[in-house]
Amino acid sequence: MTAFTGTPDFQHDAQERLGILVTNLGTPDAPTPDALRRYLGEFLWDPRVVEMARPLWWLILHGVILRIRPRRAARAYQTVWTEQGSPLLAISQRQTAALQQSLEQHLPGPVKVVLGMRYGNPSIAAALEELRAANVRRLLVLPLYPQYSASTNASTFDAIADVLKRWRWLPDLRFVSHYHDHPAYLDAVTASIRAHRAAHPGEAKLLFSFHGLPKRFLLAGDPYHCECHATARLVAQRLDLSADQWQLAFQSRFGREEWLKPYTDRTLKAWGKAGVERVQVVCPGFSADCLETLEEIAEQNRELFLHAGGKQFEYIPALNDSPEHIAALTHIVQEQTCGWPEAGAWNAAEDEQRRQERLRRAIELSAMR
Repeated sequence: MTAFTGTPDFQHDAQERLGILVTNLGTPDAPTPDALRRYLGEFLWDPRVVEMARPLWWLILHGVILRIRPRRAARAYQTVWTEQGSPLLAISQRQTAALQQSLEQHLPGPVKVVLGMRYGNPSIAAALEELRAANVRRLLVLPLYPQYSASTNASTFDAIADVLKRWRWLPDLRFVSHYHDHPAYLDAVTASIRAHRAAHPGEAKLLFSFHGLPKRFLLAGDPYHCECHATARLVAQRLDLSADQWQLAFQSRFGREEWLKPYTDRTLKAWGKAGVERVQVVCPGFSADCLETLEEIAEQNRELFLHAGGKQFEYIPALNDSPEHIAALTHIVQEQTCGWPEAGAWNAAEDEQRRQERLRRAIELSAMR
């Protein structure tokens, strides 16, 4: 029998809040083989990430991958680790704090913004408990994956459902499944590219690099490939780029099967050999800089391009906690919470009156039992 958990320390006159759960992929707790083994074990065991028969995949994962990959991955993480820890975690925490401050200025009612990682810490389960303790009765989930994929956005929903299915009292729930073509997001990406180009003038070819997926995901109906192309095309239009001034590619492939093409590393090598002297690479699918941008793109792919004959390689940072990014996320939250009290006609005095009246009725009903 399932044990449903109640709302801790519930009080009838407690102020209800709007909750925003900001999520991202996650990060290991430390750049060590043991920490990477735990993190990769959780990440790669997700059936949304690796769609393979569980018994066979368990043997491959524990018999081969987790014996080899953690040590190699730990060395890569050590090159990007900071005094604040993982870049992704540090940036995500700054994003959460900045979004909290922005929403307090733009929404009339009380709001609480909390960070939860799909894998690792802080976990989604811990974040939801923090929101429940704050008496959040309306919850918006904001995964920072602009382009939808079952391996990211849907996996986040799975993790949230696994927690909420044990709650006795569920909050009103809304879920941002994607925002790849939202004007505010596109404007923020465009502004970051323009700012970089203004600071680094001169002719350069622009490469939009997105995280890859196995090609069979596309063939099974995952819209990720199409949404990546839409983002790149719409940003290129805003920048007034001609077809020969930009291209899209996919990075971070894993294993031997075919992934979405063209591949970022092969594209950069081909450009270097073809005489392209200068490239600028931007990764619009990553809301925060992480191992895949700071080490894979800014280091590994830089070396590939330069070794192939290229002269100048520039990585354009992710949106991170830039004012433009926080403004875009604020705009998305305002749209998605439309109709909820805290986002519209909320009045502090009226709210206090309703809470006191609710408490009075609860006391009367308790006396009648």
